[in-house]
Amino acid sequence: MSVRIGLGIATQPFSGPRALFRWADLCEQGRLDSLWQSDRLISTEPYLEAMSMMAALAGVTSRIKFGMNAIVVPTRDPLVLAKQCATIDYLSGGRLLPVFGVGNAHAPEWQATGRSPKGRGKRSDEALELMQRLWTGEPVDFEGEHFQYRGAQITPGTVQKPLPLWIGGHSKAAIARTARVGTGWLGGLQDPAGVGPVVEAIKAATIAAGRHISDDHFGATFPFRIGSPDDAAASSFARLLERSGTEASSWLAVGKPEDVIARCRQYRDAGIHKFVLIALAVGDDDLMDQTRRLTEEVLPVVHAWD
Repeated sequence: MSVRIGLGIATQPFSGPRALFRWADLCEQGRLDSLWQSDRLISTEPYLEAMSMMAALAGVTSRIKFGMNAIVVPTRDPLVLAKQCATIDYLSGGRLLPVFGVGNAHAPEWQATGRSPKGRGKRSDEALELMQRLWTGEPVDFEGEHFQYRGAQITPGTVQKPLPLWIGGHSKAAIARTARVGTGWLGGLQDPAGVGPVVEAIKAATIAAGRHISDDHFGATFPFRIGSPDDAAASSFARLLERSGTEASSWLAVGKPEDVIARCRQYRDAGIHKFVLIALAVGDDDLMDQTRRLTEEVLPVVHAWD
């Protein structure tokens, strides 16, 4: 089993595409495991579109894996999404690690597009089944409540056979969905105490379903900063958490490299083997510095936990 660290992109403070690609190269050369783009179609913050980002990363990297954390399935057409995933996996030589979720019922995309979030779970379940079948390269006939396909087929197929299908979310429905069709699970913004019970519930449900998910296919997401809690990026994020009623000290990893390692260990004790860390940084130079320090001072220790 492997313990690995990746980095989330989210709204990182890139000044432009050249800065983004320099950072991606630093991540690749620094032996980070993976890069992850959050899915936000409507936002006042600068989120890049997730699938477009995956295609760009396929072209500017050669080793590092990448994925969506997590793509909101009910806002996408499953045929288009399946074709995008297959194309990106092909272009990257099999480095796509897709994660799928149903999204938040209060996300702005619903009201902005005049659609209801009701039934998004069922819609997502149908879409996931369709995509798995499309990725085989065989013609697909499907008769569902939300989708009806006749002889749908995509080529080229995925390089990875089967393509990984990780699930995001921690609701009862997300746990059941992971146990039913997932090959892995990636948690959102939860502290170690919240992650542990979800991991155990997924494992129990997977056994009950007669399936198996490898122990090193469980991941978690949390922000970090090597520096002082008073640094602008860390303090502003902590205030944001406190306003939402979240205890920042139980979630953020801010301080010395040893403090980030200790937080990783807490998640590891909760059953997590894959980490998606989001650097709290201001500007390109700060982000590059945080990434270098992570790869030089944290990554060697955590990756030695294999």
